[in-house]
Amino acid sequence: MFKKILIANRGEIAVRIIRACREMGIASVAVFSDVDRAAMHVSKADEAYHVGPAAASESYLNIDRIIAVARTCGADAIHPGYGFLSENPAFARACADDGIKFIGPPATAMEIMGSKTRARQAVQAAGVPFVPGSSRGLSLAEAEETARKIGYPVMIKAAAGGGGKGMRLVRTPEELKGAFETAQSEAQRAFKDGELYLEKYIENPRHIEIQVLGDEHGNLVYLGERECSVQRRHQKVIEEAPSAVVDEDLRRSMGQVAVHAAATAGYTNAGTVEFLVDSKRNFYFLEMNTRLQVEHPVTEMVTGLDLVHLQFRIAAGERLPFRQEDLSIRGHALECRIYAEDPENNFFPSPGRITKILQPSGPGIREDTGVYEGWSVPLEYDPMLSKLIAYAPDRPSAIARMRRALDEYFIGGIKTNLSLFRRILENSDFAAARIDTGFLDRVLASHAADRDVPDGLEQVAAISAALFAASAPSKNGQNGNGRTRNEPHASSNWKRAARTEALRE
Repeated sequence: MFKKILIANRGEIAVRIIRACREMGIASVAVFSDVDRAAMHVSKADEAYHVGPAAASESYLNIDRIIAVARTCGADAIHPGYGFLSENPAFARACADDGIKFIGPPATAMEIMGSKTRARQAVQAAGVPFVPGSSRGLSLAEAEETARKIGYPVMIKAAAGGGGKGMRLVRTPEELKGAFETAQSEAQRAFKDGELYLEKYIENPRHIEIQVLGDEHGNLVYLGERECSVQRRHQKVIEEAPSAVVDEDLRRSMGQVAVHAAATAGYTNAGTVEFLVDSKRNFYFLEMNTRLQVEHPVTEMVTGLDLVHLQFRIAAGERLPFRQEDLSIRGHALECRIYAEDPENNFFPSPGRITKILQPSGPGIREDTGVYEGWSVPLEYDPMLSKLIAYAPDRPSAIARMRRALDEYFIGGIKTNLSLFRRILENSDFAAARIDTGFLDRVLASHAADRDVPDGLEQVAAISAALFAASAPSKNGQNGNGRTRNEPHASSNWKRAARTEALRE
């Protein structure tokens, strides 16, 4: 086993990996930029080294500086976390060239699966079902021809992309040219790679991913699925395991396909194969994430496994300690990504000093965090503060437990998206698992409409609406209280009535 591991990351994922090191008796090394000198991961690690200014390109993304620190401190392995250099094959190769073990897949597997176009080519050759579209980078003329063949709507995507960057939905031929040029420009800025591809847009699918794990002796298994359909601008907001619509047969089918896709790329260590699932429960390969996922804790909760421990063991050359038939799923887990952002102001980032934190606890609650009271959230990086995870024997109990935890959670001094999660968990469609990738957009649109009523008019408008309903003339099909069977009582939907009356005024 490794004696010292450098964590080439920051925030909650760095803290989570440092804790795994301590549990396994491994010395941990943190790196930090100018603005992260007082960050939690720096204080938690056994050693910490400065790697540059706030700009990620000059610190956390600077391969030469990260390798130099590893050489200086004597680290025999590097864990990249997620984001930053985690899916960079050049970084994996640089580690190998310096005799440092990269805790992740080989660079060749990253190159195959890290590019969405190469991944599509690989899985197509392996017979894996995938969304119809182009399998390589394409020009505008080729995009127009492909869209004509597969039919609109289509989705333009960046080959090297992620997080919704370089992605555009196109519903008509007239929209294609502008969307293509905008997506290409955005992809070039974000990834220094303007290659695009195109695929058929599946209306309101579910986004379901399979966690895979492979050792360096040819053993590959799947650890069940995660439902990631609650998204905003193609970024996941809530994840859960298992999915409410996946039964044993579908889980087995998707799992076997995921393992087959990973094996095609010669994959080892932890990775995730992502699928779109349509209303008829047909599933299509979307992409593979060649790293540990943000949402890995929900899989840990329902399988009882520690994925970071397993990553260490695999990278050290150990065999998987179990077979596929040994694995099972128990209970249900939810994860909420807590961000420093303002949901009432178009989710604008909210950097600043955290003046107060009241953290939830109790049965079935886990929090992976990288912040503390008195720390200042920097503007330079992703604004995720923590991940709140709830576990219970079944989905309704897990939702109830998460709602209770959210009610206990308070972060002062900055804006957070805690209110958004309370809104989602109170939604009847979410409670009934009637969710898809368009669910959150509908929730946000409904909330925005509810806030359209001018201040001070809501109660007056509600009363006016109720009086209007009470004085309305009789109609055929009335029931005992003087309203039709399909006409809602004003008090049961007073906000909609309030909007109507306010607009009249």
